[in-house]
Amino acid sequence: MTKVALSSSGGGRSTLTDINITPLVDVMLVLLIIFMVTAPLIQQGVAVHLPETRAKAIDAPEQKLVLSIKADRSLWLGGGEEAARVPPERLEEVLRANSRVQKEKELFLMADKTLPYGVVVDVMAAVQRAGITSMGMITNPQPERTGPKGAAEDGRR
Repeated sequence: MTKVALSSSGGGRSTLTDINITPLVDVMLVLLIIFMVTAPLIQQGVAVHLPETRAKAIDAPEQKLVLSIKADRSLWLGGGEEAARVPPERLEEVLRANSRVQKEKELFLMADKTLPYGVVVDVMAAVQRAGITSMGMITNPQPERTGPKGAAEDGRR
């Protein structure tokens, strides 16, 4: 008994089922670069000269609501383009009417370093009277200072 092998010589066309993802990766990399370049430009806020401290930075996973006090003592609620000016005499009323503030019971204060202490305390008292139980202060990190031989000036060598 003899065995015969049969083969079909590909008379028909076969379809390519693999997806070429190279253009997709190219587009995604370009978008990533665009967002990396524009993200720092988008984060604008109210111009405030913040005091510098040595406090450790807090990780904030989401954008927090910020109350800013500028050098001219004007109050701004929010950040960037959506910042709204708030008259000082209406601060409590505006905070009580703000649903986000009432839900989170949290607010961050950003005050100009040239303001008198009393102005900042008055605003903090108004925030507390509005029912906010958690208030954070926003500052700039203090630059590292080094002595003549690279040793820290705080007494440690």
